[in-house]
Amino acid sequence: MGKPTGFIESGRQPPERRPVADRKGDYREFYQPWGEEKAKEQGSRCMDCAVPFCHMGCPLGNVIPEFNHQVYKGDWQGALETLLSTNNFPEFTGRVCPAPCETSCVLSINSDPVTIEYIEKEIVERGYENGWIKAAPPANRTGKKVAVVGSGPAGLAAAQQLNRAGHLVTVIERAGYIGGLLTLGIPEFKLEKGVVQRRVDLMAEENIIFLTNTNVGVDYPVDRLLAEFDAVCLAIGSTQARDLDVPGRELAGVHLAMDYLAQQNRVLSGEEISGDERIEAEGKRVVILGGGDTGADCLGTAIRQGAEVVHQLELLDEPPEQRPGNNPWPQWPKVLRSSPAHEEGGIRDYSVLTKSFTGSNGKLEKLHAVRVEWKEGVNCGRPSMEEIPGSEFEIETELTLLAMGFLHPEQGGILAQIGVDLDGRGNVAVDGNRMSSVPKVFAAGDAARGQSLVVWAISEGRETARAMDLFLMGETSLPHSLPEHG
Repeated sequence: MGKPTGFIESGRQPPERRPVADRKGDYREFYQPWGEEKAKEQGSRCMDCAVPFCHMGCPLGNVIPEFNHQVYKGDWQGALETLLSTNNFPEFTGRVCPAPCETSCVLSINSDPVTIEYIEKEIVERGYENGWIKAAPPANRTGKKVAVVGSGPAGLAAAQQLNRAGHLVTVIERAGYIGGLLTLGIPEFKLEKGVVQRRVDLMAEENIIFLTNTNVGVDYPVDRLLAEFDAVCLAIGSTQARDLDVPGRELAGVHLAMDYLAQQNRVLSGEEISGDERIEAEGKRVVILGGGDTGADCLGTAIRQGAEVVHQLELLDEPPEQRPGNNPWPQWPKVLRSSPAHEEGGIRDYSVLTKSFTGSNGKLEKLHAVRVEWKEGVNCGRPSMEEIPGSEFEIETELTLLAMGFLHPEQGGILAQIGVDLDGRGNVAVDGNRMSSVPKVFAAGDAARGQSLVVWAISEGRETARAMDLFLMGETSLPHSLPEHG
């Protein structure tokens, strides 16, 4: 521990956010630059606990006390080496991770945790600025050819690890952009796309091949995939959105959230989308169904597009602001969470069940809903929901976005043609070595795990790469994820 009294002398001070009035007018990231002294001060708050729960809170097992200490001492290059030893892409997790490491920080017992996520971002950005992060192709090649289908965080992590092991890696992506969720699903104001492209360019310099606009099972035969590669990693994500089966769902103006977010990212990349295909909030009364991160991303995007008003509705009860007694540290805190988008506007409401949509001439005009009451389950069973009589209400809306999460990977196309088994939730079933029911076909990230976090996707990509290397070579020097996270 560099400064034993650091956590006593200094409080938690994340980087400041850009003023709301400024950031609502553009799509640039909302955090201000962090000065070196402020970062060092925040690093000094780490207590270097005898049992560092932050390690176990992080799905990657990041060696957090070590890089906090190195930052406090001003050893930025050493901190970068420590961070990159477990995390392929801290420039992503330092921006979009909900930081389970911070909720596990021992300081969280009775104080504010160390600013671990922001320290990660500061370390990696200094690494880029100083030229410490650069392409490093492997010295030797094994001659084995590996395909990674899908270029989200799991696919990119698996590809980088497999390339480091010396295999010839081809990443196959059906969209026109590399990055998956990072590029098309997360708004620019949370993760500028130049940050993703910077990393992809480095990976290309390391001789990883990227194929875009290539849909395996449609314009790239599955038989060819299995014949040309010695092993295949399916990292296709969990992209089957949870829809809403109510009257009026077919009206123009009701859209899946990811269609809306992806389109806006494509527009910002320079694509021209016009006519009925364009999903635009300008001047409209917008409703977002879903209170999670995707809903907040839609909120920030709608505000930037110039929505007249935005309602964000959640089926569940409003969470408490403080941990309830049955949710102690170091469990993930089930508390009310607000994103920077919620500072910018919008009306949040809870315990609301959408019953139908109505409109005229095929266009959405109103959402009809009722308030519900949640009751505890009997004998620790699942809570039950009851509609409250007489609580029906309606909201005028021309644009409603369904941000209710995802069910599982799309099960037609590549999965059906390869013939992999699915688990009870509809995800790709894998064994303890990450292999599917089809020999030499592995799965990583949300495709196998179900909808989860970017940090989990990177962890799963690393673990799957290790399993594939072991399968191909009979031995591996690639590192394990933590056993509890395998």
